[in-house]
Amino acid sequence: MGDRVQEILSWYGSDNAGTKTNIARMLRSGKLAGTGKLVILPVDQGFEHGPARSFAPNPSGYNPHYHFQLAIDAGCNAYAAPLGFLEAGASEFAGQIPLILKLNNHDVLHDDKDPLPSVTGSVNDALRLGCSAVGFTIYPGSAHCNAMYEQLQAIAEEAKAGGLAVVVWSYPRGSALSKEGETAMDVVAYAAQIAAQLGAHIIKVKLPTAHLEQAAAKKVYESTQIPIKTLAERVKHVVQSSFDGRRIVIFSGGAKSEDKNVFEEARGIRDGGGFGSIIGRNSFQRPKAEAIKFLQTIMGIYGGAIQ
Repeated sequence: MGDRVQEILSWYGSDNAGTKTNIARMLRSGKLAGTGKLVILPVDQGFEHGPARSFAPNPSGYNPHYHFQLAIDAGCNAYAAPLGFLEAGASEFAGQIPLILKLNNHDVLHDDKDPLPSVTGSVNDALRLGCSAVGFTIYPGSAHCNAMYEQLQAIAEEAKAGGLAVVVWSYPRGSALSKEGETAMDVVAYAAQIAAQLGAHIIKVKLPTAHLEQAAAKKVYESTQIPIKTLAERVKHVVQSSFDGRRIVIFSGGAKSEDKNVFEEARGIRDGGGFGSIIGRNSFQRPKAEAIKFLQTIMGIYGGAIQ
């Protein structure tokens, strides 16, 4: 086991051998094995956005097996999906890539400014399917955030007892936040801190902008001159807000974008001390060969082979 992986595991001193083994399994898989960096393929968009919006640009994506194979062929550290997609391929691809079972999901047929996702899987499901981790979304800022925090507390406790790692999608959203505020620097850093305080081993947040949403926080950012002008500075502050870098923080890829923009964002994440990316639509909404080249370019940026 590489020194970097050992160092990261030392941050999780309260966890049992099973959980540490599963964190290490993700960190030691794929093309970035041993570097402490992660590129994860998430495919929960069929539930979250609908099948046509998710898979019509590349119809191969309607088949659950396609995503397992894409993650394996590209050299991803792990593959994350809801219960149905994992059940459809976990046996066929057993042991070939670490799996993350997404335990709650939200659909847009009844969209809400204050979302409350449904719990759609269990820790027992994750254990049955041979997963390394469970995933759970919280929406700090939602009127229902307390219910999500309490759900996560119970799930994280059970998952850790069973030797699984806990990955938290922490996405600020709610009627009290402006649209710009969902990715504001102060709000994203706060969301990362909340996920860490709720016991996450791996925290997934969106890339922050330089906007400051909360008046009280803005005064502190300005009076203490926290550097947030560049993307690397903002990433560094999010990592700092996650127990001073003692929690793994990865950043979401978002909607499909120009490749050069995604690669530039990866450089900002790397230079700011971020731990990697979790990239769905930018990966699977393109032909497989192109997707593999795209993902491996990002891995090259994180691994240092590409500047």
